[in-house]
Amino acid sequence: MSPIKFILWFELAHIVAYIVTGVIALSLSKDIYEDKDRLCTFMRDMKNPKENKRIGMLFIPAQILRALLMSLVLLPVVDYLITFSFFQQFIFFSSLMFIFTHIAAVSPFIDNIEGLVYFKKEYIKKGTFIKFQLEMIIYSVIFSIILSLGV
Repeated sequence: MSPIKFILWFELAHIVAYIVTGVIALSLSKDIYEDKDRLCTFMRDMKNPKENKRIGMLFIPAQILRALLMSLVLLPVVDYLITFSFFQQFIFFSSLMFIFTHIAAVSPFIDNIEGLVYFKKEYIKKGTFIKFQLEMIIYSVIFSIILSLGV
């Protein structure tokens, strides 16, 4: 598979999965992302028109950049990955996205291992932790299906 084709499929898979998952997550997790009483007050308020506009302007360019960087890292192994069955690719990509970009990420957040170590107790809530895990599972599944179909 050509590097350009892989990068484009990766971009498509990431952006579609990110948007679909974001719509689902926002509908299930308004208590995390919206209003003054949201758990993540350190994040921009999706309900604030000014902040929402900024997010709206930047989230697609940011995701294009993220997908490009992630796909470039995988280019050396693409020829090996295309020998995998659909199921093997699905397991590889979904595990990669869930584990490396989320649960085992080095940067702490309220839903990953580092966050459990470094965040204050008031930020670590079981319901929020579960919502974020569900969000990342949905993303990882959608992403991996799309990418595995293209690779």
